[in-house]
Amino acid sequence: MSQITTHILDQSAGTPAEGVQVTLYRGSGDSREWMAEGTTDSDGRIGDLVDDGPLPGGVYSIAFGCGDYFRRRGIETFYPHVDIVFNIAGDGQHYHVPLLLSPWGYSTYRGS
Repeated sequence: MSQITTHILDQSAGTPAEGVQVTLYRGSGDSREWMAEGTTDSDGRIGDLVDDGPLPGGVYSIAFGCGDYFRRRGIETFYPHVDIVFNIAGDGQHYHVPLLLSPWGYSTYRGS
């Protein structure tokens, strides 16, 4: 399993958000470096984002392509994308970064 995983639930539909483009970066803002990308499966998950062994500690960010997801569904959204910025300790532990999404809001937390 990837050291960093994600799961997106569409609260407005009550279903997993399938087909969302997800991009992982090391760092944030103008100094971020592309690491990996993927698309959520039918369960709204990406379990194989990075498989390069333990990642070094530091700031990472995940960009979620929410605008494209809602546009395909014919739904207007306030958020064209959501960026979640987080720290990892660099000790090899697993980080699950879920996203609870609606066209007008979102929430996240450190999952397990």
